[in-house]
Amino acid sequence: MPLEISNGICFSPTFAFMKILIVSATEMEIEPANVQLKNFTNISFYITGVGMLATAVSLTKLVIKHQPDLIIQVGIAGCFDTSIDLGKVVLVQEEIMGDTGVEENGEWKDLFQTKFIAPYDAPFTNGRLINKHLSEYNKLQLPAVTALTVNEITTRAERIVQLKALYNPLIESMEGAALHYVGNDLNIPYLQIRGLSNYIGERDKSKWKIKEAVENANKVLLEIIYSMV
Repeated sequence: MPLEISNGICFSPTFAFMKILIVSATEMEIEPANVQLKNFTNISFYITGVGMLATAVSLTKLVIKHQPDLIIQVGIAGCFDTSIDLGKVVLVQEEIMGDTGVEENGEWKDLFQTKFIAPYDAPFTNGRLINKHLSEYNKLQLPAVTALTVNEITTRAERIVQLKALYNPLIESMEGAALHYVGNDLNIPYLQIRGLSNYIGERDKSKWKIKEAVENANKVLLEIIYSMV
């Protein structure tokens, strides 16, 4: 039976008692959904800040305070594949820390290649941060992709070739790996939704599709939430 919890909105008992955190690096990236979901008393919105460090600290504090049942990260991302239309929305299956390591003589080595960390040291699986809960929440059957998280946005052509050859990622962001690390390490289900705003290496902002990427990512977020109600 549906359960009315507030403002005349009826939810299933399972959904009504879920604590859901929706997070993003910037307010702009989740503002559309925040307006639409403001009456959902079991959903809270938070801005974690830009970058892996700010996001990891913010998420850890939020988990300790709220003990959520699900964290959903929403944002834009750059795309390595120029054959894919900008504005498209994807979910992230696995994350790679794309600039944590060392570059020597033009060769990039990550933490696993340098043997600072073993590939299966928790919360990693073969050097990747894999979302084991993705299939449960991918109600829309969206593409599940491999992503890189970086502290320095990739712009050099040589670096792009290098990263594609090593990891074969589809997208790049500055926060995704933090979500996957915290979620895996603390055993909190999570979902990462990304709208493709630009192609990696393209710095002419007039060619970016930030507005479309944000709008489409938020539409997907709303559809996923409503599919759970």
